[in-house]
Amino acid sequence: MNLIRAMISVVAVLLFIAGCALGSSEGKAISGQVVKVIDGDSLRITGVAPDIRLWGLDAPEWNEQGGAAATAALRGLSLHRYVECDHMDTDKYNRFVGRCTLEDGRDLAAEMIAAGVSAEYCWFSKGYYGTC
Repeated sequence: MNLIRAMISVVAVLLFIAGCALGSSEGKAISGQVVKVIDGDSLRITGVAPDIRLWGLDAPEWNEQGGAAATAALRGLSLHRYVECDHMDTDKYNRFVGRCTLEDGRDLAAEMIAAGVSAEYCWFSKGYYGTC
């Protein structure tokens, strides 16, 4: 009887570990076509849920001054284009926070910062884009 309990415990632990590994996206990359731009620092990729928050980027909200311009800029850069996003974090809304690049290697956050429609989010990027 003790052997059966021990085996059940081992199986339960292994299933728990496997479940955690499958559910984690840390260190992983996701890719696909951008099907929607939510705002100046968030987008949606085909087959990926929830939305992706661009790492290291701080864009004004849609209802703030400059928000429409930031959203339009990200839309122009990425909508219907293929992107690859490296997982950097998961935010409080359970969104995948990623450093995303276009097929030609351009970093979306760097492009948005260079265009002057968004700023580097220094708290998270620690100066990665060189503007902090």
